[in-house]
Parts: sequence; structure tokens; C-alpha cells
Amino acid sequence: MIYTVTLNPALDKTVEIPGMALDTVNRITAMRTDPGGKGINVSKVIAKLGGTSVALALLGGGTGRAIADALEEMGLRCELQFVEGETRTNLKVVDPVNHTNTDLNEPGISVTPAVLDGLLDRLIGLLQPGDLVVLSGSLPKGAPGDTYYTWVARCKEAGAKVFLDADGTLLAEGLRAAPDLVKPNQDELSRLVGHPLETVEALAGAAGALLADGVQKVVVSMGGKGALYVTRDTVLYAEGLKVPVGSTVGAGDSVVAALAVAETQGLSLEDTVRLSTATGAANVMCSGSQAAERSVIEELMPQVVFHRLRG
Repeated sequence: MIYTVTLNPALDKTVEIPGMALDTVNRITAMRTDPGGKGINVSKVIAKLGGTSVALALLGGGTGRAIADALEEMGLRCELQFVEGETRTNLKVVDPVNHTNTDLNEPGISVTPAVLDGLLDRLIGLLQPGDLVVLSGSLPKGAPGDTYYTWVARCKEAGAKVFLDADGTLLAEGLRAAPDLVKPNQDELSRLVGHPLETVEALAGAAGALLADGVQKVVVSMGGKGALYVTRDTVLYAEGLKVPVGSTVGAGDSVVAALAVAETQGLSLEDTVRLSTATGAANVMCSGSQAAERSVIEELMPQVVFHRLRG
């Protein structure tokens, strides 16, 4: 079973504003709302890919209840814990004229370490050896900086594989427990090493250093330029697919979802590259953080081009 964890979920409100400008009135021409947060986005895409997951999340207030209702309507299996406070609403502004996507994210609820420990204990009680846990996204206020280190370590002790998608200190702390896979984007990996990584070779070198510290696989997303897939024996570079952009919200999450499905199905690295590249591109074509249909993903898979840089 795949378990996704969203400790700081959100209700994503996506609006379209052609020619958005500062310091003036802007008119919204289209709007949609979706239950969001990185782990929840992963679960939505896993379902479209034909997989099954259980989404764990901390929710609060009326916004949290709206997210819970939406997830139930989608038919997603969930383990939800309600806490005091109000789950955040994030505003995503898409400007089709200037071709920009702007995120305005609220900080979210506050929690105590005891609340997080309780949810972690709940997850550990569900895990069976061989399960896969996806930890992704920001943390709520009040969460210790080493939260992902603790969660990775505990899940691995329970016999589960762990995928981590985080940034900054959260990524650095999680890496100390050697997750099985990490998926930084180019900017996140650059911040981790402390200097810009501007070439495929530099990114592959930085990813290789993470493998030396115990990580099994590193996937570095590079936006429209594609992605690097790095293991101890192999480095593959997948070119980005050129598709019409609806929204980039959740694009990285869709890649993580495909990686998780590929792992549980035992796909080869090459087939994993095809599935995850096509899934990421298909979700970019969607509005908001909705998940693309499997049929669209399958249409894109034959178009995926990748190059073997090593192995």
C-alpha cells in the first residue's frame, strides 16, 4: 500500500487573470477550487493512474471539512486528523497572456509536537513491511525542524520504503535518515548544496553525492527542461515534453505519484521514466491541481525521449 502524508494541506483556489497587473483592479475570468497540499495531490494522481493509496492529513475548521468532503467525493481512502485552527487556502493566479503562474500561500494551522507524534503513531500502526510512504510538502507552524528525519526513520524501522519531496532544512533533515528516494527540483538541489547547479552534469554530480549518503534513487525535476533519474548504476536524462500549459500547480507531485506507482509495480527505470515524464506533462495541461486522466498520460508516453548518460 502507498501512504501519502500531508501535514500542511490547503484548499487550492486557482483563478485565471489575463494580463494581471499590480496596483490596479484585475478581473478573474475563470476559477476552480481543489483539495490540495503535496501529499493529497500525489494521492489524487495515484488514483488516476489506477493505483491505490491512503492519504493521511491534518485538517482544521470549515476549510478542512471542505477538503475532507471533496476527498470523500473523489473516493480516496483517507486517515484524517482534525485539529484546532483553520486549514489554509492557497491562491494560484494563472495569467494566460503573460504565461505566468503565481502562488500566494497562507501559512496554515499551528500544531504541537504531540499532535504530530500521534499522527505518526497512527501511521506506524497501519504500515506493513514493503509498504511505501510518501512524505512531501511544508510543515505546519509548531512542527520541529527535524520532523521529516523522525518520520523517515520511524517508517523505515517499520519496514516501509520512504519517498521524500521537501525543500530547505526539511529536505536536509530528512536526508539524515536516508529515504529510499528524494525528488528535489533544480532550485531545491541548488539550495541544498549551497550554490547554483546550472548544467545536467552538475545536477548529476550533486545527486550522486546524495546516493553516497544512503539514498537509493534521486529524481531531479527541471521544469520544462525535463528531469534526471539517478541511481548508483545509471543516470538517465528525460527531455521535457512540449504541451499546452494549463497550470503548473502540482506538476512535481504528479511525478512523485508516478514514481510511487512505478515502485509498487516493479517497473524498470526506463518504464518509470516514461510513466513519470508523461504524467507530469499531462498534469501541466490541466487546470488548477486537478489530476489528469490516465488516457491522456498513455497518449503522451510514446513521445517521451530520454538519454542514457551513464550505465
